[in-house]
Amino acid sequence: MSDAPATSGITLRGHPPAAALATSDVSIHGGRRELVRKLSVEFSAGQFVVILGRNGSGKTLTLHTLAGLRAAHNGEVRLNGVPLPQLRRRAIAQRIGLLAQDPEDTFTATVLEAVLTGRHPHLALWQWESAEDEAVAACALASVGMESFAQRHMETLSGGEQRRVAVAALLAQEPAIFLIDEPENHLDPHHQLQVLNLFRGLANRGGTVIAILHDLTLAARYADHALLLFGDGRWRAGPAREMLTGEILSELYSTSIVEVAADGRRVFVTA
Repeated sequence: MSDAPATSGITLRGHPPAAALATSDVSIHGGRRELVRKLSVEFSAGQFVVILGRNGSGKTLTLHTLAGLRAAHNGEVRLNGVPLPQLRRRAIAQRIGLLAQDPEDTFTATVLEAVLTGRHPHLALWQWESAEDEAVAACALASVGMESFAQRHMETLSGGEQRRVAVAALLAQEPAIFLIDEPENHLDPHHQLQVLNLFRGLANRGGTVIAILHDLTLAARYADHALLLFGDGRWRAGPAREMLTGEILSELYSTSIVEVAADGRRVFVTA
């Protein structure tokens, strides 16, 4: 388990029953390059899995494949044993939520309206959000410390504030599986820890978190499992304590990385 502190503050409303996500012989290509070859892994409830690799190694493509947003070159991704192509997009979105690497273009909406988009998978066609949906959105905003911004317009926010709103929209979606692409983007150190504590807490309560991170020290602090992508088809997966070593990470990033101890934590630095 991670040595990260348990999440504090407001607890979100209950989440759906745990969902199982697995890949079987999944190959992922970027153009003509084979980035990931025959990936066969299972992501279980209660896990915080970090995906690590150099730029261009296929991390985001892998996350989008897990979300069902792009087809694998070969193999299949299964949600609760069912291949994703056999499921309706709405059914997938009720179980799997994605935080994209960068926010979409800011649209004219209040912060609350932006967070309420996370409720769409739970609404029928043309159905308006209910008071309960608004309560879920308000709780999600409070979880990222943005409750006082509910009536602000998105275009008036800083990049970091917009990122926290995006996290709140994902929380409001209430999936069982959280796919998060560089969640610390645009955030200062305090808010990086706040957001990662939230996701660690969701994993502790039975959710599944699969996160792309670039900060190896944060990865070691929060993740209990790791998926390493080498960008040439090769991959390794296992407990984070076994995968996150100076030797393995030096090979992964093609640069010398050493592990040092600081205040009882594992810290990784380039040598």
